[in-house]
Amino acid sequence: MEKFTSDFMLGAATAAHQVEGNNTNSDCWALEHMEHTSYLEPSLDAVDHYHRYEEDIRLLAESGMNAYRFSIEWARIEPQEGSFDEAETAHYRDVIRCCKKYGIEPVVTLHHFSSPKWLIGKGGWEAESTVADFERYVRYIIDALGSELRYVCTINEANMGIQVAAIAKRYMQQMMAAQAAASAQNATAQGVTAKKDSADGTVQVGINLAKMMEGEKATAEENKKIFGVEKVENFTSMRTPNGDLIIMRAHEAARHAIKELYPDIKVGLTLSLHDIQTAEGGTEAAAKEWADEFTHYLPYIAGDDFLGVQNYTRSVIGAGGQLPIPEDAEVTQMNYEFYPEALEHVIRRVAEDFKGELIVTENGIATADDSRRVEFVQRAITGVQNCIKDGLPVKGYFYWSLLDNFEWQKGYSMTFGLIAVDRSTQTRTPKESLAFLGSLRKA
Repeated sequence: MEKFTSDFMLGAATAAHQVEGNNTNSDCWALEHMEHTSYLEPSLDAVDHYHRYEEDIRLLAESGMNAYRFSIEWARIEPQEGSFDEAETAHYRDVIRCCKKYGIEPVVTLHHFSSPKWLIGKGGWEAESTVADFERYVRYIIDALGSELRYVCTINEANMGIQVAAIAKRYMQQMMAAQAAASAQNATAQGVTAKKDSADGTVQVGINLAKMMEGEKATAEENKKIFGVEKVENFTSMRTPNGDLIIMRAHEAARHAIKELYPDIKVGLTLSLHDIQTAEGGTEAAAKEWADEFTHYLPYIAGDDFLGVQNYTRSVIGAGGQLPIPEDAEVTQMNYEFYPEALEHVIRRVAEDFKGELIVTENGIATADDSRRVEFVQRAITGVQNCIKDGLPVKGYFYWSLLDNFEWQKGYSMTFGLIAVDRSTQTRTPKESLAFLGSLRKA
């Protein structure tokens, strides 16, 4: 394979809640510990990246990579509304400076799914007040750390809630069809369960959709006790159109604050994007899918310096909507189709409409077989290099994820990492894929 030039950002990514551990003031921590939780297990110490970040950054650098995308945890910085924790701010300054010590470009995400618990009590990501709350946090943290940064992602996968709402709708349709089939054909319970699982693989985040939908009534009273509201509107909840707009307004407010403080910082957000392909009769439905996932955001990101492209697989749309994964296809632990070519297709399609820089902020595979990870990365990177040869402004590639970590509601069962972690001892073991990816950059 060809190698990337030395100025290309080649690295890996993490998210604070998934790796740091003991994020006790966040909504996710509270949700994990509820009696009626949809999480398989709580995050607890996670992989203790909060204390072991230097070891992890050193391993990244020694592999040959030169960039690290990580998130700052809002719930640590502002544990109570309007009250900022200077010690936590200093911690993230130390992480940034550690990156620079090892020749690593820090790319910071200001919000990666988890939010302060107090925000949810105010209505969360469906509340108008969240725009100002997010701007206040962003202004504080960039004022403190902005002099150390060149690239900032405001919000990770700003479209995630819309995708969750769409698959929830598909899930209900699947369940109705499965129940009808069970009545008509005396189908086994196992057959119905398989249909439940098929819905989860259509969204690029670890969720337990069946448990979420079935447990709504049971959690309402518990939500009132913990958050003060019956319905928790966290970032990955099923998003309404108004909530979708609130997220865009929060992004625009954050971008304005960052540019006001540090005009030279390059600002963007990231989107979860599927390679949407059209089967017979699916042209209209596929166009709507792409509009929902990407193009309707264009007016809000037109002023951004870059777009973070996050892709894991493809979606094939036919006359009746999204088609199931082919029976003979290889699937990952996340029930995604193994299809690394999706990344090149998405980059090319996004570049038709977005004219700023493009950074692959997430792309990867959950698998226990690291040889399949190497194969996935090799094919995905070939696609990135094809795009660069054709003049597309792709400035970086970040594999998801640096470490095996806490995959949200799926817990620790999904292994995406370039580095394995024995959580009983927190011992790190680099995989072959770490060295392989690091070898793809010129010294």
